[in-house]
Amino acid sequence: RVPLLQAAGKKNSFNLLELTEAELEEQFVRGDGPGGQATNKTNNCVVLKHIPSGIVVKCHQTRSVEKNRKIAREILQEKVDLFYKGEDSDVFKEKKASEKKKQEKKRRAKENLERKKHLKEMQQLDKK
Repeated sequence: RVPLLQAAGKKNSFNLLELTEAELEEQFVRGDGPGGQATNKTNNCVVLKHIPSGIVVKCHQTRSVEKNRKIAREILQEKVDLFYKGEDSDVFKEKKASEKKKQEKKRRAKENLERKKHLKEMQQLDKK
């Protein structure tokens, strides 16, 4: 089930499992990464744990604690939905669809490159 959790992070999922505040454990810690003194002195990184499943999310995307709390809850909701529903989850289906789209785009680009190479070769043969 662990690889499925990596599919979370997608938006536009409306049919997710609901989380209650009683199931959540929230902490505010110092974030890491670039930012220097602003990062080192403020506890605006949100660590959110879903107690029944044991899933933990750490969010430090903005300076605002409130925005980080909201983002952490969205990500956690997607991961919990994926954890319980597995391949039936909307998040998983979206991820699969986007991967398929990406592969198709890559395949078309490769075909175009092959056509261009072939055309160039034909033009060079015509010149000789």
